[in-house]
Formats: sequence, C-alpha cells, structure tokens
Amino acid sequence: MTGPNNAPASASFLLGVLPPPDLGARVEAFRARLGLRESAPHVTVKARSGLTPDLGWWGTARSVVTASPSLVLEVSGPRAFRNGTAVYLGVASPSLVGLHLRLLEVLKPARRFGYEGPQMTPHLTLALRRRGVDLGAVLEAARAEFADLEAHPLTFAAREVWVLRKRGPGGLYVPWEAWPLGEG
Repeated sequence: MTGPNNAPASASFLLGVLPPPDLGARVEAFRARLGLRESAPHVTVKARSGLTPDLGWWGTARSVVTASPSLVLEVSGPRAFRNGTAVYLGVASPSLVGLHLRLLEVLKPARRFGYEGPQMTPHLTLALRRRGVDLGAVLEAARAEFADLEAHPLTFAAREVWVLRKRGPGGLYVPWEAWPLGEG
C-alpha cells in the first residue's frame, strides 16, 4: 500500500473515478489547446472533506470502496455550474452517488462541503474559474469539442476508485493509488 506512509503534511486527497483513457486524453488535449492547467481528469466520488493528511480515514474508506460493486457512469456534453465556478462534462451515475453517500456515512467528516450529500452533481471538470480563464469561451469551445457526447453520451463501468493526491497549495490532484471495486 502506497498511502499511509508517504503523505506530506500539506497534502490533500480526494477519491475519484478516472474516465476511459481515450476520453481522458481528449480532455487533456482540449485543456492543452486552451492553455488550461487542471488536475488529472476524474469524476469525484468523495471530496477532500475528512480526508486528512494523517490518513486515518484510509482503511475505512478503502473497505467501503472494495466492498462496493463496479460503478456505471454516463458522460454527456459540456455544462457550466450556475455559480460560475467550473465548466464540466455532465455525468449521470446513481451508483457513484450511492458510494459517495456510503463514504459520508462511515467517514463522518466534521465539516463537509455544501455540494456533498444526496444533491451532489457528478461531473468531469474541464476548467475551474481562475484568474485569466474565460469560462464562457471555454464552454463555447467545449460545446464544439464534445458535441458528440451531447448527442450520444458515453457509458462506461468503473472497476476501481482512485485516491488522488495534491502535494500542497497550488498543486494539482494526480492519481496516487487505485482501489478495486467489488473485492469485498
């Protein structure tokens, strides 16, 4: 196991599903063309609340994940959050939301984000609101680039959940360790 022994004190973590390699590559190429710097393409299963650098959550979270069946995700066209925080590809996945809720139940984070819980909106972020990023232009470009997903959403089964780690402030989340679904 990589995790509990190697985490810097300033690290932060989230649990996520990686898209199929071809879609991940499309997202990365799209971002590169627009000069966007973002975390590895993923769909968040559990945000960083409660996933502390001491990794005390590691064993419990891993047990919940490995006891869960594979997740089915349907990725559709580009959208923007109404609050203007991000442009993303829509994701429908009742099984992912179910795993998210089970993780919240067992981890019981002292504080959690308002977007966590049954109202969570699964998504694959294309770009976050940052200085110098015109999200309106990103959304327009994304609608052209990912029009095929709007017309014909991509459905895939995820067989693992990844721990993504950000080394510290200003860093990006990158895949760190995969936990297989359906082992428990």
